[in-house]
Amino acid sequence: MVPVGASPSAPPAGPGLAVPVGASPSAPPAGPGLAVPVGASRSAPPARPGLGGLDAAVRATPGRLGRVAHPSGTDEATGLDAEALMVAVARGDQQAFAALYDVVSPGVHGVARAVLRDPDHAAEVTQEVMLEVWRTAARYDRSLGTVRTWVLTLAHRRAVDRVRSVQAQRDRDQRVLDGEQHTPFDVVSEEVEDTMERRRVRGCLGTLTETQRDAVVLAYYGGRTYREVAEELGAALPTVKSRIRDGLLRLRDCLGVAA
Repeated sequence: MVPVGASPSAPPAGPGLAVPVGASPSAPPAGPGLAVPVGASRSAPPARPGLGGLDAAVRATPGRLGRVAHPSGTDEATGLDAEALMVAVARGDQQAFAALYDVVSPGVHGVARAVLRDPDHAAEVTQEVMLEVWRTAARYDRSLGTVRTWVLTLAHRRAVDRVRSVQAQRDRDQRVLDGEQHTPFDVVSEEVEDTMERRRVRGCLGTLTETQRDAVVLAYYGGRTYREVAEELGAALPTVKSRIRDGLLRLRDCLGVAA
């Protein structure tokens, strides 16, 4: 047994010697000036990094919706009150915002889901509301209500706006679809009318003189110009124009078309 205050160079204790309670048999002695407190880890964990780019972080944290907040509106893990968290968020404290997100986001998602009835839209609205909380935290006035009330009011307004936006888009799409639909018509009736109209025209063409009929048919059914009609009929251009004009006047009178 080594007496108290024995030299550090004394030989190690024999196998029968008891190891003090809580001491690690294999732990090396602390270096000079680096005494380690009881229970402390020799290699301290790195400090928690800043969130950085909060706008992107908020949009990229849908997994936080699964965290359940304490019913009283406080974070069970930290014991911080939502009011205190909001004050810190208003000062730009990103760590406080991360804690506040866990506290209020489940309620925001619940409100959005109840209004929208769509999980995808509800998740998008939740991220938009939490981003708005981060950007406008300084506007919060605790005299008008609790943090939870303020945030859930934002959520309800944003969800209602989304409903109106979605409905407006649906109405626009429906109007486009309605405009693309052709007006229905009776094909048989149209064909009968066209047939009757052609018969009337042919009958009225029979009332014209031969020269008038030839000039009108070539010009309006053959698609030729006045000059081409004159060349084909071997007549002067003014004569052909006169024949076509007189023939059209007679056709108009025959068909009963108003001038």
